[in-house]
Amino acid sequence: MEQYFIIRTDRAGVFAGNIKSRDGSEAVLTNVRRLWRWAGAASLSQLAVDGVKDPENCKFTITVPEITVLGVIEITPCSVGAERIIKAVPEWKR
Repeated sequence: MEQYFIIRTDRAGVFAGNIKSRDGSEAVLTNVRRLWRWAGAASLSQLAVDGVKDPENCKFTITVPEITVLGVIEITPCSVGAERIIKAVPEWKR
């Protein structure tokens, strides 16, 4: 199983997914969701370890097969439990 990560960028926001490749501050992510708002985790570090405790009040987008992000400033590996919880958060869409 591929490692799942929380990726923070300088201007594009926060993402959760797998890293296909990385070159400096550019990364190609797969099976990725943008994390607009999370509830029940005090920080991205806690989100990566524990997941969220209030999934109904999170705003995580649909899963995109692949995306390239620029300005990567933080990459945190997720625990298996946090990955399961993040993936189970209902899709936020309009």
